[in-house]
Amino acid sequence: MALKVFNVLGREKVDFVPLTPGYVNIYVCGPTVYDHAHLGHAKNYVNFDIIVRYLRFSGLNVLYVQNITDVGHLLESQEDRILKKAREIQALPMQIVETYARSYFEDMDALGVKRPDISPRASGHIPEQIKMIETLIAKGNAYEVNGSVYFDVGSAPGYGKLSNRKVEQLEAGTREVVRDEKRSPEDFALWKRAEPEHILRWDSPWGEGFPGWHIECSAMAKKYLGPTFDIHGGGIDNIFPHNESEIAQSECANDADFARYWLIGGSLTVDGVKMSKSLGNFITIKDALRDYRPQVVRMFAMSAHYGSPVDYSEEAMRSANAGWERLFGAVRLTRSMMASAPAGEDGGAFRERLAQARAEFISVMDDDFNMPKAVAVLQELTRDVNTLLNSGQAVGRATLEAINDTYNQLGGDVLGIIPAAEASSSNGQREAGLIQLLIDMRKQARANKNYAESDRIRDELARLGVVLEDRSDGTVWRVN
Repeated sequence: MALKVFNVLGREKVDFVPLTPGYVNIYVCGPTVYDHAHLGHAKNYVNFDIIVRYLRFSGLNVLYVQNITDVGHLLESQEDRILKKAREIQALPMQIVETYARSYFEDMDALGVKRPDISPRASGHIPEQIKMIETLIAKGNAYEVNGSVYFDVGSAPGYGKLSNRKVEQLEAGTREVVRDEKRSPEDFALWKRAEPEHILRWDSPWGEGFPGWHIECSAMAKKYLGPTFDIHGGGIDNIFPHNESEIAQSECANDADFARYWLIGGSLTVDGVKMSKSLGNFITIKDALRDYRPQVVRMFAMSAHYGSPVDYSEEAMRSANAGWERLFGAVRLTRSMMASAPAGEDGGAFRERLAQARAEFISVMDDDFNMPKAVAVLQELTRDVNTLLNSGQAVGRATLEAINDTYNQLGGDVLGIIPAAEASSSNGQREAGLIQLLIDMRKQARANKNYAESDRIRDELARLGVVLEDRSDGTVWRVN
């Protein structure tokens, strides 16, 4: 089947047809870098990482742009988030930006999230933002008051089409505190004049100031992807006012459709409440990675459809860990058997099962990137792989390599939950060799009925995080 996506703009599942055949341009709203990223960020960016991975796996040439917000994202009090953090710890704003931008990329790298092709910063694209604002003023979609520039929502008849809000409902959702200088309460800032105490400021035709939050994404998306592009991604909390405002100002400035498909990710919640720094109910990615493997965090992030919420709990994390262990246990056993398997072809009867799993995987991923079902396909395959490998019958190297390749492609290249062979580096080979030596020593101790020594070797390995499993065809190991 052809790839179908749920387009939030229109609220329906539709065929995905790229603007240019064979190519996909995608823009995803990136983080505001004023603190360490938390598991809510992990859910969102792992999900979009898998979407991009799958598009590329499907043979499409993807240009992936994800911005870094380092200015203009205001709190309800109209204070810039980065300036607030800088004041709290007595640092320069760009110190905050550099510290937490680096931290964000460190976290994404640790989670196996592939870096975007372009990661533009808002502060590095002030000229593009000013130019777009000037265009909006010239077209009558924006107006200047006392050094600030506002978008006239009344000039954009389609405003509200993404969030399904009517203009008369918008005032309650606006974050603008200073309303007396605006023509209408729902109008939003494109450029804000800088008060004397505001550190982040740039020259503009309207005096010193700084850009509004929404204009940055419109300007950067146009610069790198053009006025119309394929996919815009982001979190559900950004639909209004951020994404809604992006659409209005972009389409008015460019006289063209903005993003053709809107893929919106569900929130990560804790006891049903959205995880956020402002509520204090967040767990940083760094803290999560102290307790769980990166692949387990990814398993948790895709435990529900990307557009649905996921509720965090230790039980949910343990469940993700157990699911990953079942998957990777089969992969590790496959790889360990490959080293000593006979090289001759064994008929390859299991190849049909692998082809079936691949077809099922593609089918569910083509249905709006259904990652939980994709994981389920691999779990079902794992049951059959374990049955085969523990049956006692000889399995040829070619079949084992085909099994390993299937896990590497579907679980590794697409989902990012199957790491490359642990023995692929000299350190990995040394570790695997030492563990195998201890397994052989334990086997000899058992043969000599020295069970105390056998138990000591097993317990010492367990203390180091290496778990041994005695099977009918020998002992296998896994890292816990």
